[in-house]
Amino acid sequence: MSFEQIELFGVFGLVLAMLLWGRFRHDLVAAGGLMLAVVLGLVPSDDAFSGFSSPAVVVVALVLIASRAFENSGALSLVTRGLVREGRGVGAHIAIVSGVGALLSSVINNVAALALLMPLDVKAARAAGRAPSQTLMPLAFAAILGGMVTLIGTPPNILASSIRQEKLGQPYQMFDFAPAGLAIALAGIVFVTLIGRHLLVVRADPAPPAGQAASFKAELDVPEESPAIGRIVAELDDDAERADLLVLGVVRDGRSHYGQARRMELQQGDILLVEGATDAIAEFIKLVGLHEAVPDENADGTAEADAAVGKGEEEEDEKEEKRKPPPTPTIVEAVVRTDSRLAGRSAVDIDLRRRFGVTLLGISRAGAFVEGAVRRRVVEPGDLLLLAGTGTARSATLNMLGVITVGEASVAPVSRRKIAIAVGLFAAAIAVASFGLLSFTVAIAIAVAGYAATNLVPAREFYEQIEWPVVVMLACLLPIGAAFDRVGGTALVADAILFVTRGQPAVVALVVLMVAVMTLSDVLNNVATMVIAGPLAIELAQRLDVNPDTFLMGSAIAASCAFLTPIGHQNNTLVMGPGGYRFSDYWRMGLPLEIVVLAVGVPALLLFWPL
Repeated sequence: MSFEQIELFGVFGLVLAMLLWGRFRHDLVAAGGLMLAVVLGLVPSDDAFSGFSSPAVVVVALVLIASRAFENSGALSLVTRGLVREGRGVGAHIAIVSGVGALLSSVINNVAALALLMPLDVKAARAAGRAPSQTLMPLAFAAILGGMVTLIGTPPNILASSIRQEKLGQPYQMFDFAPAGLAIALAGIVFVTLIGRHLLVVRADPAPPAGQAASFKAELDVPEESPAIGRIVAELDDDAERADLLVLGVVRDGRSHYGQARRMELQQGDILLVEGATDAIAEFIKLVGLHEAVPDENADGTAEADAAVGKGEEEEDEKEEKRKPPPTPTIVEAVVRTDSRLAGRSAVDIDLRRRFGVTLLGISRAGAFVEGAVRRRVVEPGDLLLLAGTGTARSATLNMLGVITVGEASVAPVSRRKIAIAVGLFAAAIAVASFGLLSFTVAIAIAVAGYAATNLVPAREFYEQIEWPVVVMLACLLPIGAAFDRVGGTALVADAILFVTRGQPAVVALVVLMVAVMTLSDVLNNVATMVIAGPLAIELAQRLDVNPDTFLMGSAIAASCAFLTPIGHQNNTLVMGPGGYRFSDYWRMGLPLEIVVLAVGVPALLLFWPL
């Protein structure tokens, strides 16, 4: 082993140890490792930032923006609506929700797929009187499995394609992963539905975080031209039940009506009194057609405002904020700071709706609801407010008001035109790339530009959607990975695997490789794992004189299989709190699931990518 190889193994070992320790952010660790490699002369200074121009890095960022376009269009809400119901048995519920989660994660970021379905899953569990721990982990694992089906489903697949292009001259196409990935995903869903869920320890439903109300009493306007106008309040029962919300009454001409309100016909200017969780109120607004309950805006997207918020720089900041196109209407739960401009004043006093594009729907104070004309009630520091409007989607507006967001839900209406744009542009990008007319990187970039042009994802929100720590980590690890391969580190590891499997068929080396990569992925980010495993897989296949695609595909599958710990994948971490899971809970279902992946994945690889 040369001195240069020893140095690089030392840098890699230090980076991996720091990532496992978790004391520092993984992007900072990767950047520090890259700088150390440059100082030691292992990575040429001219190549230090070459990772940022890698197609793999660009695609990871663009796919996250495309995922947001699907959310903003309402396409994902349309898919999930009606699928999550509390009346189903646990097995049927897991089968349906896991299937939907896997399907979504094959075309959008798998963390985004879980984030969309997790609140629905928790709500269904609580409505059915069962612990969310029975269903959340199967959902999280299914979303991971679904990412194996397509090129863009998970970062390891994108990296595998980039490595193949660099080493073999051609990248993978969108659905090259589908034959083996689909077989694994289906087998995994069947396992978690029929067997895996019985292996879990049922944990008690964690209590809502301190300071947050489980539900709100809110006042919702019936705006001009709303489809709710003319409907009898009793006719809203089905929509209220679907949203898991209670309609309490109606306020008309300043008078509150409760029992008799069920026979009232809704009119413009009425206020519906409802009680429910934040996401339930958001869903009810969509179902009933109260989208204009958020502030009316002019055609140019600026809120009507006659009075300035303040003088000097503050006034300029507000004007600049209002010149921007309106973001997606959102309901947020927010805590009032002691220095908030709302403290000691009411929403009417500061003209909250007209000046800030925000409507006050409800107030929770010390765990109790403030009832009656909430927009005229004086707000106090520490109050938990339910706010709605396009202004709530602007962090600058919320900062200006002096509130801290603790939860949010979109109330954007489902638009068939927007859904057609989101799906159409994405499908066109896949088709163009599949026929070889453009690279997938360029095709998805054009689709993202289309999302910006149609304001489906406003350009200013692009940077908010990109998961920068992952992008920076990947961009910094790629040059180190290239150096590792260049100085012969990959060849040394391949020699070690060949020594262990000497005299055995090539399929044994494939299994050993996949087990090693799975083990590493359980404790390390899958991106970092694939940076190491991808070149190793090709090197090992070439030494054995077999098809490199079999080994590269196997390493990509294994890098995505992080089921043993809550730190191996973001999905595992996300469900730990809501499910009340402990660190030791994951291996109970995760270990047998990894065995299922090997049992199904290896034969599938040999069938679709023969040695």
